[in-house]
Amino acid sequence: MSEDPKQEYFSDGLTEDLTSDLSQISSLFVISRNSAFTYKGKAVKLPEVSRELGVRYVVEGSVRRSEDQVRITAQLVDATQDQHLWSERYDRPLTEIFALQDEIRQKIMTALKVKLTPEEHERFQRAPTNNLEAYDFYLRGQESLWRAYYEVKKEANEQARQMFEKAIELDSQYAGAYAGLGQTYWLDWFHQWNPDRAQSLDRAFDLAQKAVALDDSLAGAHTVLGRVYVWKKQYEQALTEAERGIALDPNNADGYAYLGNVLFFAGRPEEAIGLIEKAMRLNPRYPAFYLLFLGFSYRTAGRYEEALAPLKKVLTLNPNFAPAHINLAICYAELDRLEEARAEVAEVQRLVPNFPLEVFKSLLPYKDPADIERFLAALRKAGMK
Repeated sequence: MSEDPKQEYFSDGLTEDLTSDLSQISSLFVISRNSAFTYKGKAVKLPEVSRELGVRYVVEGSVRRSEDQVRITAQLVDATQDQHLWSERYDRPLTEIFALQDEIRQKIMTALKVKLTPEEHERFQRAPTNNLEAYDFYLRGQESLWRAYYEVKKEANEQARQMFEKAIELDSQYAGAYAGLGQTYWLDWFHQWNPDRAQSLDRAFDLAQKAVALDDSLAGAHTVLGRVYVWKKQYEQALTEAERGIALDPNNADGYAYLGNVLFFAGRPEEAIGLIEKAMRLNPRYPAFYLLFLGFSYRTAGRYEEALAPLKKVLTLNPNFAPAHINLAICYAELDRLEEARAEVAEVQRLVPNFPLEVFKSLLPYKDPADIERFLAALRKAGMK
């Protein structure tokens, strides 16, 4: 609500922090920040939001920041009845922002009659940093990181990295900033934005480890470690870290999707399918990589017909995404729909000239060599050399 639109990152960051806090409470079901933000700034009827997202309660509010003061309004609504349960307006100095966030969370929990576990209670006692300037850079970094994740923008990823690095310069013990920085290197690796992919993966690993060493309760850091371990073919460590991330944040949609990612590479695709579907329930406005993981899982499970729909949907969002074309080629080949399989191979070769099949073989982190051989045999059947 500030007159300066450049303050939007601040209100977004507070909203995300509140969502993250509530998400970590095991007795609640909390819709992902990504899906909730689709309603931001829109005049919506809360009963419609309730139906669309499959939730009973909605928290809404506004933030106005002026120099060293902040005004926050917040209300909790039973959206199925369109009935207000609690509302409050706060005018506080910016220095009290963490105490204010804690107060709002407590009011919501009291209204919903939620009880924390001892571990949850202890986790909420700690402020993320004592340096408000570092926190400000962290919020800016988070805003850019979400654009990098969900809009697949390299420039946003670079901006996020700069913000997290500045936060760390101001507070060398800021665990959340290290976790965010690690995620920027993971995205570099995943989207091949850095030619030295091995360096990006190693940096993501080191930074996530640093974050966990500073604060073992950071779900996102454990999730990043799980992603890195699976590509290092260390499956037990990958599962341990991915499951730890879910235990710490039982409503983390991305965490379930990435745990599914670990499981299908570890040879447990049927379990992966259920987890990715759960991620989609928690984040109904899900990103393309959920669909990709679901398609992978169906294909790895030998359910080729069911894999087609999610993989095709990925291509409606990003027609030039080679991994989706590769997996469609495999599915069509396994279904003996060879004309369609060859058409997908042609798309792969257009996007990645001289596609290195043998090199690709060495990169795939499947635990069972038979999965890799079946993968490659289907591509050869589809006409790939």
